Amino acid sequence: MDDLDTLKSELVAAVKAAPDLDSLEAARLAALGKKGRLSDLMKGLGKLDPDARRDAGFALNRLKDQVVDAIEARKRELTDAAIEARLATESVDITLPPRPYPLGQGRIHPISQTMDEIVAILGEMGFAVAEGPDIEDDFHNFTALNIPPDHPARQMHDTFYLPRDKSGEIKLLRTHTSPVQIRTMQTQSPPLRVIAPGRTYRCDSDMTHTPMFHQVEGLVVDKSTHMGHLKGCLIDFCRAYFEVENLPIRFRASFFPFTEPSAEVDIGCSRKGGELKIGAGGDWLEILGCGMVHPKVFEACGIDPMAYQGFAFGVGVERLAMLKYGIPDLRTFFEADLRWLRHYGFPALDIPSLVFGS
Repeated sequence: MDDLDTLKSELVAAVKAAPDLDSLEAARLAALGKKGRLSDLMKGLGKLDPDARRDAGFALNRLKDQVVDAIEARKRELTDAAIEARLATESVDITLPPRPYPLGQGRIHPISQTMDEIVAILGEMGFAVAEGPDIEDDFHNFTALNIPPDHPARQMHDTFYLPRDKSGEIKLLRTHTSPVQIRTMQTQSPPLRVIAPGRTYRCDSDMTHTPMFHQVEGLVVDKSTHMGHLKGCLIDFCRAYFEVENLPIRFRASFFPFTEPSAEVDIGCSRKGGELKIGAGGDWLEILGCGMVHPKVFEACGIDPMAYQGFAFGVGVERLAMLKYGIPDLRTFFEADLRWLRHYGFPALDIPSLVFGS
C-alpha cells in the first residue's frame, strides 16, 4: 500500500510496451484480473481500520482508473495501427488502366439513356438544358407556380419537408423540376427555350410511383408563341421518341395551376391480347401534361404577361422508358440489380442522336 507510485509506473509501462492486442489483454489481466496485482491489493482492504481503508480504497480506485485509461489509449493506438497496416496492404491504385473486361459488358442505365434521348430530340428543336437545386423553398416550388396555399400538393403526405433553417424558412425536396423554369425566368430575359431534366421527390411508392423519380420539363417564352406551336412541338417529340412516324396524338382539356389553357397529351396504342403496343390501334394512353404559361407565373417572375406568352410541358422519364422498352415495374429502376441492368441497359457507345439514329 505504501508504494503505489512504483506500482503505477510498472503497470502503465507494461501496458505501453504491449506490441499487440493479445499482449495488451495479458497486461490487463496481470493488473486488473481476478489474480491481478491491483485485485490482490483490493482484497486486503478488509483488514484495515475504517480510516485507513477509506484512504487506501480511494488511492487504489484512482490507480485503477489510471491503468484503465492507459489500456484504452494503447488499445486505440494498436487498433489504428492495424487499420493503417490493412489499408496499406489492401489499397487500390486508381491510376492503373481499367481491367480488360469483355467488350460491351458495361451498360448504361435506361433512365440515363432515356434522358439523353429526350435531350437529343428537344436539343434539335433549339432547347437548351437548364438546371437547379434539388432542395427548394416554398416560393419557387409552389407560390411562383400559382399553386394556392390549400392545394393538396403542399400537404405533408405528398411533399418531403425539411426542418426550418436558422431564418425560420421551411425548405423541401422539389416535387417537380418546374422551379428550374421559375429561376430561369427570374435570371434570363425572354425569348427563352429551355428544358429542365432532373430528380424530383414525392411521398409515394408502388409499381408506378417511387419517392424519387426523374422529370424533364420544357419552357418556351416569347412574344408570338401560341398553342399551335406547343402542339407541333409535342407531336414531333412523341413521334421521334417512340420512333413511330404516324403516331396518333390527341390533346385533352385539363387543369394545372401554372398553365391556362392546360391539356393532357395521349398517344395511340393497342392493347389486343393483353399486350401494349404504341401506335395506331383504337386505344389511347396518357403520356404528359402541358399548357400555355399562366399570366400569374409570368408576374411572379417579373415578366410582363401583356407582352410575353409561352408554353410549358412536363414528362416523367421513367414512364417514357417503361413504355418504350417494356419495363413492367417502376421500382426495378432503383434496385441496382446487375441482371436487370444487363437485360435493359444499353451499350456504352449507343449514343442517342437524331443525326445518326439512336
